[in-house]
Amino acid sequence: MADFLPLGELLAALRDTPAMRSKQAIQQPATVLADHSRPLTRQQLYALPGDDTAAIACGEHYQLLAIEGMLPGFVSAAPWFAGWSAVMANVSDITAMGGRATAVVNAYWHHDEAAAGQILAGIQAACRAYGLLLAGGHTSQAAGNPTALAVAITGIASRLLSSLHVMPGQVIAMAVDLEGVWHADSTYWKAFEGVPAERLRSKLEVLPRLAEAGLLKAAKDISNAGVLGSLLMLLESTGCGAEIDLASLPCPADGDLLRWLQVFPSYGFLMTLDAADWDNVQAAFAFEGLRCQRIGQVTDSGALNVRDGAQHDQFWNLRERSFTGFSYAQLDLSSVQPQEH
Repeated sequence: MADFLPLGELLAALRDTPAMRSKQAIQQPATVLADHSRPLTRQQLYALPGDDTAAIACGEHYQLLAIEGMLPGFVSAAPWFAGWSAVMANVSDITAMGGRATAVVNAYWHHDEAAAGQILAGIQAACRAYGLLLAGGHTSQAAGNPTALAVAITGIASRLLSSLHVMPGQVIAMAVDLEGVWHADSTYWKAFEGVPAERLRSKLEVLPRLAEAGLLKAAKDISNAGVLGSLLMLLESTGCGAEIDLASLPCPADGDLLRWLQVFPSYGFLMTLDAADWDNVQAAFAFEGLRCQRIGQVTDSGALNVRDGAQHDQFWNLRERSFTGFSYAQLDLSSVQPQEH
């Protein structure tokens, strides 16, 4: 994948994107919510912030819970698409945990009746496509209201893909649906338009199936922080580092590396797994027409190092500078490894 920027300049540009800065703002609530003063069980750790969803132990399974708030400017400019995207982003969070989404609720404020109707129409369309129950929510529509939208989701998992399972030596893989297009001049990669609902659902089913088979350890959906920012969040919980080869990334043919590294795909996941399971994992995604590539390996360094051909540079060092602030590296995580069946 060619690009005109030297690697050091490319990584510097990626570190300073608005999305990366917004993720670092999470450090404020992380400081408030973090409580490492008492011993925690595996189930308690799974329910804490840091993963794509909270995972609450319920008998033989986990209840998953997540929420997405949409940027007001996005909601104003594209109300239907914002409604759809709010559901889709939540579904990706549930899937990244090895779960299956079940229902959503929404809360929106607006001053324009037609635009508010478009928000709800987008939410309904996404729920139909992904097979979710729209269970209600909160609506406030009045003159002078701001434009705001948040959607929360629940789901179920029997075997979690928690970032607390990331360990040195694991392979890092990236899976993405390349049968899509860029949305206008944004970094959003759409791979859902015109795709039948049953195909959308079968593609999502790959991760929970692999989780239940014990073939994946951890996962995170690729969010607006892009590939490297999302990978940092996957690593931060356990304080691990990684070595990443940019030439190995699955990518579209346009060759714009800077844009692709900032991608927010409608279907895209980062995962860790044992090397012995790689062939089966890649085959499972390929069966659904999805590209999955090994892009690197987890290390014990705490640093995310990047290679592009002969160039090599450091993107971030979590031991010198936290990212979101949600790290449990100082705890004994030996009890939170993937469950054995």
